[in-house]
Amino acid sequence: MKQNLDQLCINTIRTLSMDAVQAANSGHPGTPMALAPVAYSVYDRFMKFNPLNPNWINRDKFILSAGHASMLLYSTLHITGYDVSLDDIKTFRQLHSKCAGHPEYGHTPGVETTTGPLGQGVATSVGFAIAQKWLAAYFNKPNYNLIDYEIFALAGDGCMMEGISGEAASLAGHLGLDNLIWLYDNNHITIEGNTSLAFSEDVAARFKAYGWDVQHVSDANDLEMLSRAIQDAKKEKGRPSLIIVDSHIAYGAPNKQDTHGAHGAPLGEDEIKAAKKFYGWDPEKKFFVPDEVKEYSKQIIERGKKQNEEWDQLFAKYEKEYPELAAQLKLIRNRELPDNWGSSIPKFESGTKVSGRAASGRVLNAIADNLPFMIGGSADLYPSTLTNIKSAQSFEKENYSGRNLHFGIREHAMGSIINGISLSGLKTYGSTFLVFSDYCRSSIRLSALMNLPVTYIFTHDSIGVGEDGPTHQPIEHIASLRAIPNLEVIRPADANEVAVMWKYIMESKNTPTALILSRQDLPVFDRTKYSSAEGALKGGYVLADNDGTPDVILIATGSEVQLAVDAFEELKKEGIKARVVSMPNWNLYERQTPEYWESVLPNKVKARVAIEAGSTLGWRRFVGLHGDGEVLGMRTFGASGKLNNLLEEFGLTVEYVVKAAKKVINKNKNL
Repeated sequence: MKQNLDQLCINTIRTLSMDAVQAANSGHPGTPMALAPVAYSVYDRFMKFNPLNPNWINRDKFILSAGHASMLLYSTLHITGYDVSLDDIKTFRQLHSKCAGHPEYGHTPGVETTTGPLGQGVATSVGFAIAQKWLAAYFNKPNYNLIDYEIFALAGDGCMMEGISGEAASLAGHLGLDNLIWLYDNNHITIEGNTSLAFSEDVAARFKAYGWDVQHVSDANDLEMLSRAIQDAKKEKGRPSLIIVDSHIAYGAPNKQDTHGAHGAPLGEDEIKAAKKFYGWDPEKKFFVPDEVKEYSKQIIERGKKQNEEWDQLFAKYEKEYPELAAQLKLIRNRELPDNWGSSIPKFESGTKVSGRAASGRVLNAIADNLPFMIGGSADLYPSTLTNIKSAQSFEKENYSGRNLHFGIREHAMGSIINGISLSGLKTYGSTFLVFSDYCRSSIRLSALMNLPVTYIFTHDSIGVGEDGPTHQPIEHIASLRAIPNLEVIRPADANEVAVMWKYIMESKNTPTALILSRQDLPVFDRTKYSSAEGALKGGYVLADNDGTPDVILIATGSEVQLAVDAFEELKKEGIKARVVSMPNWNLYERQTPEYWESVLPNKVKARVAIEAGSTLGWRRFVGLHGDGEVLGMRTFGASGKLNNLLEEFGLTVEYVVKAAKKVINKNKNL
């Protein structure tokens, strides 16, 4: 009987999860025990997916936002035929196991996004939902409903408490994302105890105010009630859906059920045996999968293959009728770019002045005109960050084909949402002022952890913000972003460096970028006099030089490169041989060969000055650790005032650079 099979599958998820946590002596058993019926019902009754092709573009998506309950996902993936073996489960939380402590994208088949930081999963699901709406609007044609997948996300009390979930839910409601279903595990338990310690709001009322459809399932074990709720959510038009599911953490464990003791620690052998007896399971069997469940796995695999094959047949017909669109969909699937994507990138004339943000805006639009599947926006700042695609419309509830996203003043959710869009294969970006990068930092970190080629466009990059004062003048932010592994932090010196680095950004398949841009105008360097901007592709390069060994090397990024160049010319008048090194990207520079490093920063030249209008942290690696060189930057917060006055106040003028250069030259002469 199907009813008996349902219960066998649910209890297999529960017992595998308990056994894995116990074997690891680490993990979270309570939620998998409680929510096994929910995960099973979604996969069994409502999702289309092919376990043998986890990246099928039209699969439904399941996101475990409560990532600490990872064994719930791994056990479900195992019984539904994914390449997550019993041996993988037995090595839960062990080094190199497919079953890591929290779900990791790219590490485990069937894991759609990395989760663990609470709220990130549900916020990312909004990005998936936006991407699906755009893909459907762009590619679907009469008789060709190619893109019709749905997104399910499972959240806990912690996800609901985190502010990012509120940001994302508010936007999802505004956009009417009816392809999105959140299932909220309302178990009233957190690490410290009952949620009443800190959480007493009416979640249903909050989500209704956001514009969501809200349902309530009073018992997670009632499969029919749960199924009716999900079916109704799937039918909902014009609103995303929240299903509040009441559950019992550690369901069936006689001494741990409904206690915070079952949240983040193994149950213990005796408690596991007692729970297995409650389920009608043999208490002595560990990692047991009944034959009926093994047969069920085969049936799910066959079901998925059939769904995938039917879609492939539809796509083959579509390709004959719409070959150009089909080719684009293949590019998206493979993270490839069309051949002409960069053909219109502008070159900027010397003798003009262009701000970093304006140069980026022109390049971005040139790329977007040749790249129809580029979609992005800003946190309510595109008139300032200049990130609007001029040839495109806004993505809105009435127009899902628009490519300009309006995130509202929701920087944290913006980061997670563009992660979800990128995970869907589209090229994407988000923008705000650099000082507000802190608001989306954990999303940026996950971009890097997941190897996603998203672009964060951060403008207003220094005390050049001027009168807005220290609350809006980024100081520590560039250094902080450089500390994130696998994040390319790029601060171009002029408009042509901006153009060159945009080419690099677009060709990246597995690295996110923080593009740091000025508000103020910057001179466009005369590249017949100074080196080509193509040197920026090595991360750091000699921009200006004299014959022979330099007396001093001036190293700078962004707007401060002009300071270095002006100081270079002043020193040249005095017979001092200087070299200017533009270093827009530390990571790229450090990936070059030792021979290249020596050609740019020769070891024998100890007299060096680094200049950047931000924290000096990290610059000593380039100017010497023992006082050989100088670093001109910010050691305090900024101040409100005119730009020129601020530069004088904080020692970021040509005069100060020349003075520092002479100082380090004399210092090294005396060594």
